[in-house]
Amino acid sequence: MFSYSNVVEDLVIENLLKSNGEHIPVIITGDDCECDDLEKCVKDLGGVIKHRLHIINGVAAYIPPVGVRSLSRESSINKVHFDDVVMKLMDKASVTVAADYANEHGLTGKNVAVAVVDTGVYPHSDLTTPNNRIVGFVDFVDKKTTPYDDDGHGTHVAGIVAGNGFASNGKYMGIAPDANIVGVKVLNKDGGGSISDVVAGVQWVIENKDRYNIKVMTLSLGTKAKASYQEDPLCKAVDQAARHGITVVVAAGNSGPDSSTINSPGISPNIISVGACDDRKAAKPEDCTIADFSSRGPTVDGLHKPDILTPGVDINSLSNKNNGYHSLSGTSMATPIAAGCAALLYENNPNLTPTEIKRMMTQNSINLGYDLDVQGAGLLDIKKIIGTSNPSPQPPKDIPQNGSRSPKGIFSIFDGWFFVILIVILILIL
Repeated sequence: MFSYSNVVEDLVIENLLKSNGEHIPVIITGDDCECDDLEKCVKDLGGVIKHRLHIINGVAAYIPPVGVRSLSRESSINKVHFDDVVMKLMDKASVTVAADYANEHGLTGKNVAVAVVDTGVYPHSDLTTPNNRIVGFVDFVDKKTTPYDDDGHGTHVAGIVAGNGFASNGKYMGIAPDANIVGVKVLNKDGGGSISDVVAGVQWVIENKDRYNIKVMTLSLGTKAKASYQEDPLCKAVDQAARHGITVVVAAGNSGPDSSTINSPGISPNIISVGACDDRKAAKPEDCTIADFSSRGPTVDGLHKPDILTPGVDINSLSNKNNGYHSLSGTSMATPIAAGCAALLYENNPNLTPTEIKRMMTQNSINLGYDLDVQGAGLLDIKKIIGTSNPSPQPPKDIPQNGSRSPKGIFSIFDGWFFVILIVILILIL
């Protein structure tokens, strides 16, 4: 084993030993240098740059095997990571977390954009009718410019966040049915991708957050955590997004019930990691059980994770074919429920910070009786959050305070102006 393993990640060395001369995909981060310096270093070694990742002060590149040893000797280089594979995390929910309560009281995510960093977004009618709410799209896989999803995973996630139920007459409605979606395609048609493409996608979201009013970013993807969140490239990227005011919601992983299985970037303490529970047989939210596949803590840093649970078993949402629907399970499905909740909270108060959003979710959850490393704070409870942040939420505009419906525009004899006019008429007559 090489002596520079403190600089070069073990996975890089393993792939170097197996290499037949082909270039090795790596992510190089530096301390006292800029991306330009790292790029020059890569080119001098015969490497090829894939991405400039300034949010983590690094570059993604393909390096010839002989160049790896040289990289380790550069004093300005902090770490050489293997650009590993990132995968999608697959294996009655809105009522369980009380999203229907928020919707009925006027919170629908209107004018709030949620970035879906995933396999893309298919222009399903639930996202495009009556108004097209896919307001932005970028493709780091095939470089296409119009929204598409050749896997279907991202579309399913987007529907859980913001589907309006148009094609199902309201039956399959997302958590924030008026929210906007920004599709960031970083995973391919098989649901896989590279760490560097995900980091590049997160970087793009940060750079375009003001253009689209992106308040929330959801990542239903991950890879095995191999190092502290302070060194992990994915964690560094999502932490930067949080510092820029974006609430980042990440799937905990589907490697349960074993302990210490939280995926990266879900191990970061600066984002919201979401585990999955099963609400199919629950008569009330308190009866939900932990999904067996949901990853458990602690993290490699000894932190308690996940942060919160939401339903993630047999969740119906959008298909990427023929404006249809289908059911999927996984923390991938649980994560956009929390992301949709964040969109509702931002609509209610656009000045909230990611830290405040996380605190509101965790402090107003339902304890299901599991250990912290199984359930985190417990089951997300949007009704309790809304009640805490706005004790007297306004009812829908078409439902009067007394609960009875009256046609809009009809003058009521109980309106105060009626009495004013009546008194004026009587004075004139007398």
